[in-house]
Amino acid sequence: MSRVPLRVLIADDERMVRTALRVILDAEPDMEVVGEAASGAEAVGLVRSLAPDVVLMDVRMPEIDGIRATEQILATMAEPPRIVVVTTFENDAYVYDALRAGASGFLLKRADADELTGAVRLVARGDSLLFPAAVRALAAAHTAAAAVPVWASRLTEREADVLRLMASGLSNHEISEHLGVGTQTVKTHVAGVLAKTGSRDRTQAVIAAYEGGFIMRKG
Repeated sequence: MSRVPLRVLIADDERMVRTALRVILDAEPDMEVVGEAASGAEAVGLVRSLAPDVVLMDVRMPEIDGIRATEQILATMAEPPRIVVVTTFENDAYVYDALRAGASGFLLKRADADELTGAVRLVARGDSLLFPAAVRALAAAHTAAAAVPVWASRLTEREADVLRLMASGLSNHEISEHLGVGTQTVKTHVAGVLAKTGSRDRTQAVIAAYEGGFIMRKG
């Protein structure tokens, strides 16, 4: 569960990037940068010792890259932090690999301060940070065409609607408004989607939907 202030770890091999991110985040009353890592290996160690709520993870780092670091963190911690990949290029194959590894979403390094702080708050409360067009393009480039998976037939009609809206980038609150139902009802449907797709979180469910052909990847 997220704490107040939100505890954030920054992992990037460029000192100037880490400093810039720290200045922005530490200026927020509800956030605290608890540590900085210059490599994936250092990030893994600091996550275990500092227990941050959110990690801003660069994908291209020495020793262990952000993808392997994400995998290790999620595989070895009972209550891992939410991880946001911070990248220069949205069409980077590393981004897709990081999402598949369990990152909750990605953010471009050119994002402004409001986008950065909004992203931290978004993932901390359990939503995913996805850019629908970019994820669709990444899925098309990195997965082959596939038959609609068996789990698709197990979804209720409302769960299928919720999964499509998740893939379009909507938060639980936005899905609630779109469908005219309560947020708790949406959370129940999301839980059903995660269980039936065998996904750890919303991002994994969206990736499964694209890779399984449940959602069209063209366009």
